[in-house]
Amino acid sequence: MMTVAMLADPIRRASRRRRRVLTALALLLVLALVIAALTGAVGLSPRVLLGEMPAPMDAYVWWQLRLPRLLAATLIGAVLAASGTAMQGLFRNPLADPTLLGVASGAGLAVAVWIVLLGGMGGQFGLYGQFVAGFLGALFITVVVFTLGSRAPEGGSLTTLLLAGLVLNTLAGAAGGLLAFIANDQQLRQLSLWGMGTLAHSLWPGVIAALIVMPPTLWVLARSSHDLDLLQLGELTAFGAGLNVIRMRRGVVIATALGVGLSVALVGIIGFIGLLVPHTLRLWLGPGHRLLMPASMLGGALLLVAADTLARTLASPAEIPVGLLTSIVGGSYFLWLLLRRRFH
Repeated sequence: MMTVAMLADPIRRASRRRRRVLTALALLLVLALVIAALTGAVGLSPRVLLGEMPAPMDAYVWWQLRLPRLLAATLIGAVLAASGTAMQGLFRNPLADPTLLGVASGAGLAVAVWIVLLGGMGGQFGLYGQFVAGFLGALFITVVVFTLGSRAPEGGSLTTLLLAGLVLNTLAGAAGGLLAFIANDQQLRQLSLWGMGTLAHSLWPGVIAALIVMPPTLWVLARSSHDLDLLQLGELTAFGAGLNVIRMRRGVVIATALGVGLSVALVGIIGFIGLLVPHTLRLWLGPGHRLLMPASMLGGALLLVAADTLARTLASPAEIPVGLLTSIVGGSYFLWLLLRRRFH
């Protein structure tokens, strides 16, 4: 007969493994942040991180440029990876992506409208207007997707959400292509750079918006971990266990839409983080979301901070769009997985 101690032992082992994994990822993230803080076109002394400012230029670089950029990279990387984890759990597909619902495309179309049709306006106001336009575009697409999903018959709303996202992605892409066709050279370059994803414009107003919106988003997604585990057993089983599937799904989708929408509005399209991080960690840690979700948050932040550091330093003083680096890494990784499974 099993004793209480025998039953508790696997739980203790799982708890210790969870602590070890999360601690290791957190330490790697701290190390990446320290390296990112000190390196770049203008190198900083470690004394800057201890509160000493040897020169006014160092103070300006740290407080006005590098610190907000590091905060943006950490928050956006965590949100994109957590949203990818949630989408993979919600659709029960390890290759699902946080852009499935068309939120990123809606934000991109709104930014294209702002740049091409409204002239983009110059200076800082134009930059902040671009942020606002992208966020409002993401919110609009979210409302449309939910309106379409609410009209679906019982049990078919998840499929309807997916189809609505596919349709809206296509329509927004076509409209964005039309705007790119009529844009002048300057507008076309601005659209292209934004579409490749960059943290170069991560300034305090946008970062403050991220600090307001993204922590609650991460909290909602973290709280959904247990519910996502139940959902893997099937909707009927989850409902029988007391889970309100419709309410849980609504909360996850809204949180994902807000987080991804603001991310795209602030830094443009940064691909593969929401797919690469949770998929890789799922292969390593297993499908349990109570470990996978926080690990993905830390892993996403780590990957984006590291990629942005490389983007700032590989071609210094010029910058490589960070979205290009994440796409190269993600595409190469999945190609390697495909070849390994095909030929081995």
